[in-house]
Amino acid sequence: MRFGIHFANMSFPGGPEELAGTLAETAQVAEDGGAAWFTLMDHWFQMEQLGGPAEPMLEGYTALGYLAGLTRRMTLGLLVTGVTYRHPALLAKTVTTLDVLSGGRAMLGLGAAWYEREHRGLGVPFPPVAERFERLEETLQVVAQMWSDDDGPYEGTHHQLAETACVPQPLQRPHPPVLIGGSGERKTLRLVARYADACNLFGAEPDVLRHKLEVLDRHCADAGRDPAQITRTVLGAPDPVAATDAFLRRMEEYAALGITHVQLMPAGPDPVALVGELAERVAPRLAEIG
Repeated sequence: MRFGIHFANMSFPGGPEELAGTLAETAQVAEDGGAAWFTLMDHWFQMEQLGGPAEPMLEGYTALGYLAGLTRRMTLGLLVTGVTYRHPALLAKTVTTLDVLSGGRAMLGLGAAWYEREHRGLGVPFPPVAERFERLEETLQVVAQMWSDDDGPYEGTHHQLAETACVPQPLQRPHPPVLIGGSGERKTLRLVARYADACNLFGAEPDVLRHKLEVLDRHCADAGRDPAQITRTVLGAPDPVAATDAFLRRMEEYAALGITHVQLMPAGPDPVALVGELAERVAPRLAEIG
């Protein structure tokens, strides 16, 4: 079982002056400790669960570009990019730039977006959920075309492109991995089956995840796709440091379902220390699972 760090809380005692250094040191400790991924959120306001807009939040792709220059091995991405925030062709160029400058370590995480308050607050259109999923599918199609030999036009319901040139192409071939976040059975998991290299589900009871993965397998069968082509990942779990044995038991249950990667969110004011303790005490035991 692999692990990564999802850096979500950006509120530290030292204030904004400490944020760059804390982010950098957390990423470096994570990489030295064997983390496979380092991810950030794609939000403009901090989530309500972590204090809302009064708390700090960095723009995700700028922050990943900063981390690309400080790390050497970890995959870097947003978990996940809200489809409403960027034109799909410009998103493809942004992730391509990250891939080239990181030496081929970018991942594109995508989702339908959900945080209405930040959309309304910053004047970003927030279409109904059905349209957001239409836009998500078109974004997946546009990105795939941008990362191919086809630089011709794209005609969709919401997006029309006269040409889809993307030079340079990403270093990863055929393209950086595409991950779709969420567990909706009718739309999200269907899109995973058709377009994605990985899915990311919220950590839940094993029976819940078993059902979701069975739904994904059925969508793969409908799409004529081998389910083994899709990496199955989760976000969140029992506290790996404070409740290590419970965490490892849950990871064993997840591994039995075919889940191979867990993203963990360090909580509290000192993510560097927490990630260091995770790497030292828990990561070696986690690596034995699977």
